[in-house]
Amino acid sequence: MDRERLQHILDNASAKRLLVIGDLMLDEFVWGSVGRISPEAPVPIVEVQSESSYPGGAANVARNLREFTSSVTMLGMVGADISGDKLKGLLRTEGISTEGLFTDPSIPTIVKTRIIAQRQQVVRVDREQRMAPGSARKDILGKARELVEGADAVLIEDYGKGFLDQGLVDAVLEAARAKGVIVTCDPNPKNPLEWPGIATIKPNRSEAFAAAGIPLSPPVHPVENDGALRKVGEILLSRWNAGALLITLSEQGMMLFRNGQPPYHTPTRAREIFDVSGAGDTSISLYTLGITAGANPEEAAELANHAAGIVVGKLGTATCTRAELEASFRELDWA
Repeated sequence: MDRERLQHILDNASAKRLLVIGDLMLDEFVWGSVGRISPEAPVPIVEVQSESSYPGGAANVARNLREFTSSVTMLGMVGADISGDKLKGLLRTEGISTEGLFTDPSIPTIVKTRIIAQRQQVVRVDREQRMAPGSARKDILGKARELVEGADAVLIEDYGKGFLDQGLVDAVLEAARAKGVIVTCDPNPKNPLEWPGIATIKPNRSEAFAAAGIPLSPPVHPVENDGALRKVGEILLSRWNAGALLITLSEQGMMLFRNGQPPYHTPTRAREIFDVSGAGDTSISLYTLGITAGANPEEAAELANHAAGIVVGKLGTATCTRAELEASFRELDWA
């Protein structure tokens, strides 16, 4: 992709309306340093220097999209608690519409607290309670249909926490088909849903093998010779009747599968890896934004791969800016 084509796609993206649906979380970070071991147990003592919070889970997808377009709406659920209020406030501060947020007093807002010392994660503390199956109430289904009608694309992010069920997915896909709206998804093997006719679905390697019912095998180098991976791609394309399947492969980059086309491999663009948390969110965000803005699937995969390579070089729940994306192409593809 040359400079003019990239600029054209990103300019188009800035006017697109994106709806993100999925499991919401609050990501907390406690930053500090370690100078000694506790006398109470063989664990490090972290001396706290600062704390920060960011929208996490599906809300991190919305954050990534917001870097490139001003119109991003979130559909999800939080608890009636301080963390839920904080998450909604963070979303509003970042210019993300909370029109589709629902509050359920019977569940707590999901919070993930990471303690970081000397640029290394010491421990992560999770506070969550999975929603009961079938919790997508009629008011949520109605709001989902309404928001789909006003979107250019819908991105479904499933962290397997219970917000997404087959009824909600079916309602979204039906509304999107009626309006010609693009739908993409980042699935979760713990929540086996069907995605008939979806534009693109993006599992990682282990998730893809699990969804296809094939035992996970070690990566093959070069990735083009990975017969098991190719088989998984064929199975999932057929099962979901998807327009495309993008499998993220960690240090091997990504592989794009489409019916009637040879698999397209884009190698990793990462130069340094500090933190892989949120890289999948960035990948599906930029891929979806790309195809919504007129990029072909291969171009969208390149956008996703460059963006993921940027965020893994940052600590914490990070996003990629337009300037950083343009610089990555300039340094790695146009050098």
